[in-house]
Amino acid sequence: MERHLLEPRTGWQQTVERQGLIYPLTRHPDDSLRPYWDESAYYAFSLPEIEALEDTVAELHRMCLAAAGHIVEENRFADLGITDPRVVRAVAEAWHRRAELPSVYGRFDLRYDGTGPAKLLEYNADTPTSLVEAASPQWFWMEDRFPDADQWNSLHERLVAAWRKQASLLPPGSPLHFAHSAEDELGEDLMTVAYLKETAEQAGLDTDWISVEEIGWDPLSGRFVDNRLRFIRGCFKLYPWEWLTTDRFGDHVLDTLDNGGGTGSTMWIEPAWKMLLSNKALLAVLWELYPGHPHLLAAHLDGPRELAATTGYVAKPLLGREGAGVTVHEPGADPVPRDEPCCYQELAPLPSFDGNHVVLGAWVVEDEPAGLGIRESAGLITDEYARFLPHVIL
Repeated sequence: MERHLLEPRTGWQQTVERQGLIYPLTRHPDDSLRPYWDESAYYAFSLPEIEALEDTVAELHRMCLAAAGHIVEENRFADLGITDPRVVRAVAEAWHRRAELPSVYGRFDLRYDGTGPAKLLEYNADTPTSLVEAASPQWFWMEDRFPDADQWNSLHERLVAAWRKQASLLPPGSPLHFAHSAEDELGEDLMTVAYLKETAEQAGLDTDWISVEEIGWDPLSGRFVDNRLRFIRGCFKLYPWEWLTTDRFGDHVLDTLDNGGGTGSTMWIEPAWKMLLSNKALLAVLWELYPGHPHLLAAHLDGPRELAATTGYVAKPLLGREGAGVTVHEPGADPVPRDEPCCYQELAPLPSFDGNHVVLGAWVVEDEPAGLGIRESAGLITDEYARFLPHVIL
C-alpha cells in the first residue's frame, strides 16, 4: 500500500460531476471550497494485499452476522439502546425472516497501513454513503490514468446482480420506491439513491422516486402512499431506522411493516435487522465473542476499562455518523464522562501517509466483498471534511 502524487486531469471536476459525483467540493469552516474528490494523489496496492483484504472483509461480515444472531437470541437489545418493545419485536422478526427480506449493501471502515492485519473500526450496514464515488468515478479515473491496471471494484455488477436475484422477494404489483431526505443539502444522499435506483432498473425492476418528506399517510386505507397516491409496497430508504421508527409516523411504520411473509403493507430496505450491524455496540459484542481476534480492536460498553491506562481509547456514540461526537483519549488521560451511551474502543490511530490519515471503506454487496473506497482526513477522526482518493492494483 503506497500513496503516490499525480497531476489531476484537466477538467476533472466537470468529468466526475458527469459521472454522478455532483458534490466534488466541500465547503470548510473558513468558507473555502476544497476538493472532496481528490485525484492529486492515489493509493496503489499489490494483488496479494487486496486478496487478503477481501478475505478479511468476508470473515468480518460472517462474524458480524454471528454477533447479530447473538444479540437477538440473548435479548441484548438494551445494550444497543433499543428499548421500545415494538422495535425489539420488529428487529427480531426481521432477523429470523432475513431470508425473505431484500438486503443490499454495507460498508466496513478499516484501519490498514499495508503492514499489519486490517482492523475493524465500524460497520455501516443501514445507510452507507460514498458509494457513488467508489463505484463510478473511481473506475473511470483508472481507465483514464491506468488503463492496464486493475481495481478492487465489482460494485456495479454485484449491485445489479443483487437486485435481480432478490426481485422475487419484493412485493408484486407496484414499483420499488427509492427515498432520501430532502434535507440533504450536498446531494450525496440524493445521488446515492439515484445510483442504487439505476442499478435496480438495470436489473429489470420497476422503480420510482420520492423524498422521505413526500411520503404520505392515507388514514382511510391505513397505508403509506406516494405523491401520486399509490400505495408504497416496497421502499429503499437512505434514512436510518432509528429515525424511521421515532419520527412522527414511526408508529405507522411499525403497524404496517412487511417483515417477510407478506403480513404488512410496506417492506423497507435495508431491513430492520440491519440496525444490529450499524450500531457501535456491535463492536463490543464482537470483542466479547472473539476476544483477541487479529481484525478487531478491544471495545467495551461500560467504560474504557483497561484501555484508559494502556492503549488509550476512542469514545463513539452508538448511533453517530460522519465522526460526530467521537472523542479521542490518549493513554493515561483523565477519563471524560459521557452523558450518552457510547462504545469505548481501543485507540488505534489511523495511519499517516504524507501527513494524511487514511481509512479504508470496504464494501459488501449481499454477503460478498465488492470493492474499496479510500478517505483521507487531516486529523484522527474521519469527518465531513474528509477527501476521497482513488486506488489501483499494480
